[in-house]
Amino acid sequence: MSDTSMPLKGIQVLELGTLLAGPFAGRLLADFGAEVIKIEPPDKPDPMRQWGKEKDGVGLWWPVQSRNKKSITLNLRTKEGQQVFKELAEKSDVIIENFRSGTMEKWGLGYDTLKEINPGLIMMRTTGYGQTGPYKDRAGFGSIGEAMGGIRYVTGFEDRPPARVGISIGDTLAALFSTIGCLTALVERQTSGQGQIIDTAIYESVFSVMESMIPDYLLADYVRERTGNILPGVAPSSIYRTKDDTYIVIGANADAVFTRLAKAMNQPELANYKDYASHVARGRNQKELDALIERWTKDLDASDALQILEDHGVPSGLIYSAEDIVKDPHYAARDMIVTTKHPVLGDFPMPGIVPKLSRTPGQIQHAGSVTPGEANEEIYESLLHITKEKLAQLQKQGVI
Repeated sequence: MSDTSMPLKGIQVLELGTLLAGPFAGRLLADFGAEVIKIEPPDKPDPMRQWGKEKDGVGLWWPVQSRNKKSITLNLRTKEGQQVFKELAEKSDVIIENFRSGTMEKWGLGYDTLKEINPGLIMMRTTGYGQTGPYKDRAGFGSIGEAMGGIRYVTGFEDRPPARVGISIGDTLAALFSTIGCLTALVERQTSGQGQIIDTAIYESVFSVMESMIPDYLLADYVRERTGNILPGVAPSSIYRTKDDTYIVIGANADAVFTRLAKAMNQPELANYKDYASHVARGRNQKELDALIERWTKDLDASDALQILEDHGVPSGLIYSAEDIVKDPHYAARDMIVTTKHPVLGDFPMPGIVPKLSRTPGQIQHAGSVTPGEANEEIYESLLHITKEKLAQLQKQGVI
């Protein structure tokens, strides 16, 4: 597929910042054809280059995060670097940054300055606490945003300390909300011709997905607590052990689905039993119902139980490990594990693109840069018309 059909073709993005929240948003835009220029300090590459397991000296997380991006180096702490950045910003559509609030202003690169150069510029700003408010100057990582946003409080089991989700969910949620904001601003710019700031706080991104936590508290005097594998009052929807010591997930909390589950268990009368006949009743008797279901699953191997449940139209499945994902035919059929060429590692597998557009889908064109500054000559010479001699001078000065 040619990239000329990609929906964000022609959008140029300057990606600043490190690690997760900003760069993940850059990856999402690059997946759909935006030209994302990843900018790293010449003396301090993005630490993500070394995150995750390594193979042949290559961090395996970096290609997933930096795919489709072009890497340049630029020292924004120098006046020369700041001037070069302004020239890049003049020719760009979007800037992504996830520094602590005030950092861009300290460098003379705040939005008020840049919009004078480029009124249509969109700046995506992702921080722990946002650009305003009493906490705006605090350092804030994704883990802190997860704690303040409420998700850590409700994650885990009631008799144990709060747990974390096994991925950097706070950063990822912030990147998703930032990307939504960016795409919204790009559409609005078609009418106004003006850019704007997207101000995304990690804690707010987490808080935004916390369902009815606040009205539960303010209107019903109820504080959600850690409840392990269940949601209180939503039953049956949990994990259940099988004869071969495997856990399967069953979600049958809707009335019609529970009726099908009861038939699958050869106990159709359960659907009419007063303690299980309605959503409210099942929620009230959640523990007893889950125990009853597990007595049924414990008599069956996981594969047999899942086949019976599928035959009866009951949502169910295994809890997948990486090995399960790699072997699953549905993942393969949906192109959710895509292999691209890596200059050091050869064939490199990574997650496919989400969502899937029917007419102008995204694509993974390359696995990103191996070393910082690989695209210095391409970007600086073609975009800013800086000569090789000038580039050599900037490199000697530590600007690139």
